[in-house]
Amino acid sequence: MATQKILKPGTRASLKKSSAAGDMLPWLGLALILLLADQFTKVLILGYYQLGDATYITSFFNVVRVHNTGAAFSFLASASGWQRWFFTGIGLVAAVFIIWMLKSHPGQKLFSFAMACILGGAIGNVVDRTLHGYVVDFLDFHYGAWHFPAFNIADAAITVGAICMILDEIQRVRRSR
Repeated sequence: MATQKILKPGTRASLKKSSAAGDMLPWLGLALILLLADQFTKVLILGYYQLGDATYITSFFNVVRVHNTGAAFSFLASASGWQRWFFTGIGLVAAVFIIWMLKSHPGQKLFSFAMACILGGAIGNVVDRTLHGYVVDFLDFHYGAWHFPAFNIADAAITVGAICMILDEIQRVRRSR
């Protein structure tokens, strides 16, 4: 006589939920790696550079310590200080939303990769705003007198994530045709 395992009501649903949570772990791990890399590099910059110090690496790249109290491209940097908590709040809301999106779309690899990159970057910049009141930027690319605004690992991760989201959407639209 075969032995049958008796499942309690709701057991299959809980197995499905734990599987979805397990599917999120690699993406949360990627976000954590990006967060740690971002924070590690910022600790180095804060430890070895004073505000405005620069090391000229090549004819088009410097490492420089910059404090950004605003958002991308120093948007609202000259505001009276409320932007610190506003952007911190936006980052936290985005992090919660991204975790929900990762849980809702476990099988979509490019989308999940994009979300993990954005999550790691958003939390990295939230940590800066919370601890320092500004985001530490240090990667400075330039050509002649033209300088791209300085950025950091978190900003790069967010940018890569945004590009991957666009690519994922283009692929999704092409598959639906």
